[in-house]
Amino acid sequence: VQLQASGGGLVLPGGSLRLSCAASGFTLDYYAIAWFRQAPGKERERVSCIVSSDGSTYYADSVKGRFTISRDNAKNTVYLQMNSLKAEDTAVYYCAADRMCWRTSSGYDYWGQGTQVTVSS
Repeated sequence: VQLQASGGGLVLPGGSLRLSCAASGFTLDYYAIAWFRQAPGKERERVSCIVSSDGSTYYADSVKGRFTISRDNAKNTVYLQMNSLKAEDTAVYYCAADRMCWRTSSGYDYWGQGTQVTVSS
């Protein structure tokens, strides 16, 4: 069971990035998938989550209206489209999988390796 996060990079403020979380060894259809981020010196926080059963989505207040989570079951991949990026979005982003959209990181059994997002001019 593996999750592979990718798509990070350096972007100017106001720019966009799309992160991908690809699964291998299991089918994402039956799992809730969350994106977390962790900036230096800060706790890991949940950015967004998508439920498996009905596609319901959750967003942190800090990213509502700017980030969109989606899933492509045919590709066994979940995406995080990030628009209007700000310097405070700079962090390592991780995807995680579990049966439910838990708010805290301790609830997730499976994790990707993280991808760095840096928003800077």
